[in-house]
Amino acid sequence: MTYLEHGMWEILEVLQRIHRGESLSKIQAVTSRSRSTIRRWRKTAQILGWVPGGTEPDESLATQILERHQPGPRKARPGEVERLLLPHLEQINSWLAPPSENKRGLQLTKVHTLLTRKGIIVAYGSLHRFVQKYCQFRSKRLTVRMAEPMPGEVAEVDFGKMGLVYDPTVDRRRVLHALLVTLCFSRHQYVHFTHSQKLSDLIDGIEDAWEFFEGITIRVVLDNLRDAVNKADRYDPIFQRTFAEYAEYRGFIIDPAPVRAPRGKPRVERNVPYVRENFFRGEEWLDRDHVQREGIRWCLQVAGTRVHGTTHKRPLAVFDNLEKTALKPFTGERFDTPQWAECKVHPDHHIQFQKSIYSVPSRYCRKKVTVRGDKGLVRIYYHGKLIKTHPTQSPGGRSTDYTDYPQELTNYTLRDPKRLIRQAQEQGAYTGRFAQALLAGNFPWAKLRQAQKLIRLSNKYGTGRVDQACRRAIAFDLINVRRLERIINQGLEEDGLPNKPGEQIILLSPKFLRPEGSFTHPHQDKEETDNGD
Repeated sequence: MTYLEHGMWEILEVLQRIHRGESLSKIQAVTSRSRSTIRRWRKTAQILGWVPGGTEPDESLATQILERHQPGPRKARPGEVERLLLPHLEQINSWLAPPSENKRGLQLTKVHTLLTRKGIIVAYGSLHRFVQKYCQFRSKRLTVRMAEPMPGEVAEVDFGKMGLVYDPTVDRRRVLHALLVTLCFSRHQYVHFTHSQKLSDLIDGIEDAWEFFEGITIRVVLDNLRDAVNKADRYDPIFQRTFAEYAEYRGFIIDPAPVRAPRGKPRVERNVPYVRENFFRGEEWLDRDHVQREGIRWCLQVAGTRVHGTTHKRPLAVFDNLEKTALKPFTGERFDTPQWAECKVHPDHHIQFQKSIYSVPSRYCRKKVTVRGDKGLVRIYYHGKLIKTHPTQSPGGRSTDYTDYPQELTNYTLRDPKRLIRQAQEQGAYTGRFAQALLAGNFPWAKLRQAQKLIRLSNKYGTGRVDQACRRAIAFDLINVRRLERIINQGLEEDGLPNKPGEQIILLSPKFLRPEGSFTHPHQDKEETDNGD
């Protein structure tokens, strides 16, 4: 049986014709309503206090009549499946949504299995319709439309996959991603294309967007990218150190969208397929740079000049007239994206950072330090305190500050003979002359260990004794550190020195000198011996 629905305007028209004194036949012919219906509406109006020919009928009266005579089908009776499942409604609810907060509800497939095990055999589709009707299973929640932001207040950022484009750096086709930055008030947008989604690509894309817009918004809503957000949390997210530093440098607030909630950034979310379908697909691209050049032109000439489906305005015109002046100024140098890392100081006093090595003071050996590196400097922190800086080295490079080494190891590691000579001269004049003689020649580095030992002798025996020993060794042209130490050990550093030329030399009696005749043996001549025979 079909029902003819009547609206408020149809009832009002009938009442107005009755008020003007038209007959039921004429009203039926004009409005296509039956006489019984017309009489019923007139009777209800009179019950509500209306008098034909008196007061003019209004919408309020027609609405009251409509509410009393609202047509419609009878309430549907439960079907066979519903009659079978209704006695078990409480059990099904407890399976899908247990009362305990610590327990997770069962999947509907498991509920279907449990019902079958109890002998309640229904189709899975019928069970799905039943729980949707009686248990609000996966029913869509009501939503509200958020208030529109003010000019220059919010920008939404998101990555989207475009397709394959040739990359000359690796000589093959690679996936190209688009980083979209959409201004929420004007819907004006900028698109940055990249082959990866690293933190450096994210920051470079946002920097290009600020330069394109010639200003910065107060707040940036972005997805929970792994390189930008260390811990995704609705209430207390933890941001990646470099991205937080960038936000502070540019002066905007990071506002990550809720996890797995695309409605948290709807404006840029809907722009991703628009860029892919309207701009990227169906075109022939040479490389990423070609896509980027055409993308900027497309943002200005196509996306910016179209009539937006929600605002019914042209985004570029709204941006130029209302939003551009509300943006914070984009000034200063381009952000130098730093790299952060946790490194361990090795026993050789160095850390490895970005494929280069840097020295650290000796007291931090075998400890973990925090390293920040950019294009100019590498800064090393220990428990938040800056302990060392180095100029940034290219991969494979090395930056060593030899003052980081222990003092006793510095000279040898420097391999600097002049430094050792200066240290020896500070310990004594003859010690300095001895070091100069020791390190003379074309290859002084071969005697570095002896020079080191010479410096250590002063610490062991005192500078005075070593200086006297060096004086004696120089006098005898005895340039050898081991024999110099023997002079000290035997206490000969105070003995006399060889006389100068021209002076009388007094020879001491040798201890083992034999008499002159000890090696003289008497013998006869050979001729005398022969005559005697």
